[in-house]
Amino acid sequence: MASDSDDDMPLARTNGRVSNAHISKSVDKAMDEAASSSAHNAPAGISIRNGLVLDGNMDVDVPSTNGTVKRKSRGSTSKAVNYNVQGSESDEDAVPLAKRQKTKAKAQDSDSEDEKPLSSKKNGRLPPKNNTVALGEGSSDDQPLNKKLASKKASIERKAEKEAKVIRAKDKKSKAVKDESDDDVKANPRRKPNGTAIKVNGVKKVESDSDDAPLTKKATAKKANGKVKSEAGTPVKKGKKKEESEDAEEVYRWWDAPKKEDDSIKWETLEHNGVVFPPEYEPLPKNVKLLYDGKPVTLSVEAEEIAGFFGAMLHSTLNVENPTFQKNFFADFTEEVKKTGGAKDKDGNKVAIKEFSKLDFKPIFNYYDGKNQEKKARSVADKKADKAAKDELEAPYTQCTWDGRKEQVGNFRVEPPGLFRGRGEHPKTGKVKRRVLPEQITINIGDDARVPPPPEGHKWKAIQHDNKATWLAMWQENINGAYKYVMLAAKSSIKGQSDYKKFEKARELKKHIDRIRKDYTKDLKAKLMADRQRATAVYLIDKFALRAGNEKDAENEAETVGCCSLKFEHVTLKPPNTVIFDFLGKDSIRFYDEVLVDEQVFKNLKIFKKSPKKDGDDIFDRLNTSQLNKHLTNYMPGLSAKVFRTYNASWTMSNLLKELEDENFSIPEKVKLYNDCNRKVAILCNHKRTVGAGHEAQMEKMTDRIKGVQYQQWRYKQMILNIDPKQKKKMEKIHGAGYFEMNKDLTQEWVLEHQAFLVQDQRTKIEKKFAKDNEKLAANGEKEMKAKELEERLEVARDLEKKFKKENKSKNVEAEGRGASIEAIEGKMKKADDRITTMQLQAEDREGNKEVALGTSKINYIDPRLTVVFSKKFEVPIEKFFSKTLREKFTWAIESIEDEDEWEF
Repeated sequence: MASDSDDDMPLARTNGRVSNAHISKSVDKAMDEAASSSAHNAPAGISIRNGLVLDGNMDVDVPSTNGTVKRKSRGSTSKAVNYNVQGSESDEDAVPLAKRQKTKAKAQDSDSEDEKPLSSKKNGRLPPKNNTVALGEGSSDDQPLNKKLASKKASIERKAEKEAKVIRAKDKKSKAVKDESDDDVKANPRRKPNGTAIKVNGVKKVESDSDDAPLTKKATAKKANGKVKSEAGTPVKKGKKKEESEDAEEVYRWWDAPKKEDDSIKWETLEHNGVVFPPEYEPLPKNVKLLYDGKPVTLSVEAEEIAGFFGAMLHSTLNVENPTFQKNFFADFTEEVKKTGGAKDKDGNKVAIKEFSKLDFKPIFNYYDGKNQEKKARSVADKKADKAAKDELEAPYTQCTWDGRKEQVGNFRVEPPGLFRGRGEHPKTGKVKRRVLPEQITINIGDDARVPPPPEGHKWKAIQHDNKATWLAMWQENINGAYKYVMLAAKSSIKGQSDYKKFEKARELKKHIDRIRKDYTKDLKAKLMADRQRATAVYLIDKFALRAGNEKDAENEAETVGCCSLKFEHVTLKPPNTVIFDFLGKDSIRFYDEVLVDEQVFKNLKIFKKSPKKDGDDIFDRLNTSQLNKHLTNYMPGLSAKVFRTYNASWTMSNLLKELEDENFSIPEKVKLYNDCNRKVAILCNHKRTVGAGHEAQMEKMTDRIKGVQYQQWRYKQMILNIDPKQKKKMEKIHGAGYFEMNKDLTQEWVLEHQAFLVQDQRTKIEKKFAKDNEKLAANGEKEMKAKELEERLEVARDLEKKFKKENKSKNVEAEGRGASIEAIEGKMKKADDRITTMQLQAEDREGNKEVALGTSKINYIDPRLTVVFSKKFEVPIEKFFSKTLREKFTWAIESIEDEDEWEF
């Protein structure tokens, strides 16, 4: 769909060098000649992450740093923050995490890259390349993986094109039937206007064609406006305690309720109790002071609280050693010090705080760390009592009354003051998040409802009764000026309806996807620069799941970008048709990907990057997100760039699940089948993540668990020989020679380590049980057990240690338990076999998921009804796919699917 753009149209952005309004024939021809001289293009439309691109391979561009060299992805930093208390760990642990990672990366032996752990390859910066294992397929096929992937993706897209045409044809037919029916009604008033015949003289004359049903089918209502008790899809079990059944909340079946005439009206009545404020600041004891230049200083309560924010988080070296964090904190801290009377020494003389390096927060850190340790050391009973008291205090705020029914409130707590951290290298990291006062909060509530009282001595900023809004309270935070809202919880009907609309919009896109792809493919060769840039952007968003991207205020926000806001340095071109993206995406997480694109798209990007453009210049300089989304609404109302991610993920998953057949698999095998499909969605739709830093350690742990069961299985076999040595010949005849030998992976060194682990694990369990039993006795006012009792209990661990030593010496394993029989031991071996199979499937799953966040795609992009359909069709409990929280969130999906063969995405 070409636009009416011309030379006089306003530019999307005016910063930097701007492309010409039209693309001349000479430029097009020159690019065509350059493309034809290159090697044949590889299959387009897929990601081919293969690590860093070397300068020598760059025919068009040289990859630049983009300012992202120091950025860390979520995968490389999560769970890796150094919580070291100074002096308590090794020197290496005292080194800041960022520096430590670089040091270790350089220290790796460079002779064999393949022998390094995956998490350390390429300095942990880039994920490893795709392989056939990632797709759950064998490697025996000679067809190149890239071609196989591209072929699969093309096949799914061809199905989408056919489906779109079929749907539009059905809609056209339905409309014709409806128009004909309306004409009949005028001629025959006894006929119903919906096309369904009424009884004439007791005979039903006409039936409506089920094929004429619209795309969005209404589920048959079990109860109009009805309610269902307990968790979604799970009836309340008999025999449960009365209070547990009473706690089961009634679920509002909004998906069965009649549709409102005015969808913008969210509620008629609304009652709630406001928000929970964080506790007031407790000043430090007089003997705990901030040190400046080695001397204690006295601060105002306000300044002391801010100093406490920094002091309490000294363990978080990733933040407190960040120069930007330090600079922003010091600016806000010194401003507060000046505003509240300054700092004073022990004699009351003013102290000028001018250098951050002279501040010493250790006394403050030690104080707060001591309090934390005391809190952790409390008894289980005390912890439970504190939690119960907190829950009782917050109970009135956890629910609201929305149109007469109870709904769960989400974030009813006002965020406490502290230091802003932000994602990635946020320019405002370290600034002080001020305490939010009632005078900043606006309450949204029903006209006739009781307004919740503010804390004593305060008042609310405003009270409003906006029934078109779904928030209960709102305020503006001081860091970025963003508005914070108290909303309903994810499991609420309002959130559920929002999810439903999102996935229905993606289903609606099925009707139009062929026309959209046809139009943007045509406009890839448009003469107008604006049209060609828009078509190229839609191609990248559709094929590679790039986010549309919004322009940022670089001074106040993290410099994250998306497709429309890509700059010259974010895109590297490698002939014949490889494009390398490297930029900070959503939440300041590094987006790095190598993708194969169509020849025309590669050519267009060369034009968009054509000299005199350079670093800092926009690639899509005649396009912004608003223009792009406005164009997309020409195809269907409400269509925006982000709908493509949901559509592509759900449509791909739908196709992959249809190809599955139930071949009498076990439940774990069926779960793996589903996860394999989920993983393919991530690969084919380019939803990926960096390999986590702890992945290798997790895989080693899983391998050790499997080895542990294999070792126990070997012991069972030795027990059989202990009972009846004649079984050796008999069993080897059935199972083959070497049946009674230990698995080759179980070395003598490993066995000794494992035995030591089992003994220590036994000791630890006994000690924990002893401590827990004593806590219960103390809580009931009874006398605690003495240490002698613990020693007697530990005798079990000592006996186990002696048994292992005896087995290692004699090479004979005695049968365990009274009256041990070969049949009983074989039963245990069968259970061990099942455990090994299950754990191996889990290990394969985890290895396959190292680059894929299955949860993210399953929750946000794949229609949950697809998971429900799979669960019903393959008879796998929905609990295997959705946690309790997700089952509550997706109640509408679980309850609305009655016949898995009738519903499809």
